[in-house]
Amino acid sequence: MANGSKTVICPQCSYKNADTARRCTSCGASLEQGPKSKAAVSAQRHMQQQGFSFLWCGAALVVLGVLTAALVIGLPMVVSALDFEGSSGMVVSIPVWFIGGLLIGMISPGRTFVEPVVAALFVAIPTVGYLATTQTVKTMPLFMYIIMAAIGVLFTLIGSYLGERIQMGPAPKPVE
Repeated sequence: MANGSKTVICPQCSYKNADTARRCTSCGASLEQGPKSKAAVSAQRHMQQQGFSFLWCGAALVVLGVLTAALVIGLPMVVSALDFEGSSGMVVSIPVWFIGGLLIGMISPGRTFVEPVVAALFVAIPTVGYLATTQTVKTMPLFMYIIMAAIGVLFTLIGSYLGERIQMGPAPKPVE
């Protein structure tokens, strides 16, 4: 900024912004002064999570754990033609976590799309440990298991967000 120009201090991070800026260049917070209408605040908070529900995190942990165990461990025991060991088990786990996040997002009340992600993280740790120690033919290094587990957790976030969007219906019309 040039010397002598007016600055506006961001109320969120205390960064000095140009007088003409509408948003903080450091954190992106709104620099506009004055009260906002209730409709504007409601539209802004439409898809934000308000809190963390341990109940729905536990439900997501049970759903994701049962689905993962049933498909990665149980299904190959029943159908001998399937073998989800090693890398194949991780490839199967990713869509399982996506569908689990989608289911929890659709049935949970309110906006709870972080809870399935935390649950997926807790399910991914033993899944990676189990698949890495039982690999025989379809082998991968441990860091690839970790990367694929991170991708699975990301897909759980996408699935839970889509589940919330399906549950809430279409986005509200913009207020004119």
